[in-house]
Amino acid sequence: MQFQLTEEQLMIQQAARDFARQECLPGVIERDEKQIFPKEQVKKLAELGFMGMMVKPEYGGSGLDTVSYVLAMEEISKIDASTSVCMSVNNSLVCYGLQEFGNEEQKQKYLTPLAQGQKDGELYIGAFMLSEPEAGSDATSQRTTAEDMGDHYLLNGTKNWITNGGTASVYLVIAQTDPSKGSRGINCLIVEKNWPGVVVAAKENKLGIRGSDTHTVMFTDVKVPKENRVGEDGFGFKFAMKTLAGGRIGIASQALGIASGAYELAREYSKTRKAFGTEIMNHQAIAFKLADMATKIEAARLLCFKAAWEKDNGIDYTLSSSMAKVYASETAMWTTTEAVQVHGGYGFVKEYHVERLMRDAKITQIYEGTSEVQRIVISRSILK
Repeated sequence: MQFQLTEEQLMIQQAARDFARQECLPGVIERDEKQIFPKEQVKKLAELGFMGMMVKPEYGGSGLDTVSYVLAMEEISKIDASTSVCMSVNNSLVCYGLQEFGNEEQKQKYLTPLAQGQKDGELYIGAFMLSEPEAGSDATSQRTTAEDMGDHYLLNGTKNWITNGGTASVYLVIAQTDPSKGSRGINCLIVEKNWPGVVVAAKENKLGIRGSDTHTVMFTDVKVPKENRVGEDGFGFKFAMKTLAGGRIGIASQALGIASGAYELAREYSKTRKAFGTEIMNHQAIAFKLADMATKIEAARLLCFKAAWEKDNGIDYTLSSSMAKVYASETAMWTTTEAVQVHGGYGFVKEYHVERLMRDAKITQIYEGTSEVQRIVISRSILK
């Protein structure tokens, strides 16, 4: 068993750390407050090759392993989770789904520019559309329909909580074609945002990850060519579940980064803040908090690495990704709350960052499968 990172992985980690500090940290408080999408940061991530990290080089990607992706996600999430979630969706859900299940024509037309994060000099990213107003955790209850019209599908319905909803150029839309077949009647369609009938509705005003671009998107009689269906007829639900399993590694890594970012801030603060005549790190109440943070974060990191390693080695990672996601997200929520406590009153104001990390942490327990759904996945797996 090898616990040492390779030279390439260490290089990726350092590049992500430098990027987060130099490009994401300036203006992060203002972007959060005013809900500004980090367009310049995402463009620069694309230039670094971080928007298609695990995509093969022949399709414009960086050809890196999943462990490198975990390392990069953690470093960027320490500073700016709004930027990292945009990166996560494009990598884990959109690019992975197209590379794994798309045909050659779809890969050439869509995957290549998505992996590069740009087309004709403009930002070019994707969004994954599964959630609906009445179909969140119960993903089989799709109301969005894709009626088979012979040479094309007619798409109608509403998707909500869509990350990159307003900035993405390409959508992977999960829709019901044949309700009588249940989950086997669901398809995944590649839809371009500028097609007639696609309407991007209001941006959500969120508790956390406020810089990320979360929208409701509506489809009215959108004509989708048959060649834009991913996989065989009825493959959509399986596509969504397999893709989300990989997405959970991305969100687990985001949660890990939020936790480790808050821990690092709390640790440094404890070395300089004085109370009762000494630095607060010398008080056992604070020292033990930091010890617990460090231990939980290390455990979460190892769970993320294991899931990533299994994915890289072709081993079924359904269980490990769910374990990583539920544990890392709950570690993030607990750690950020305790980091605010270590900061005292200063932790409650925006300039000290930890309150933002605390708000950002909450969503990691909800999206791409709630903690409750992860426990369903885990319990079914261990009770076979």
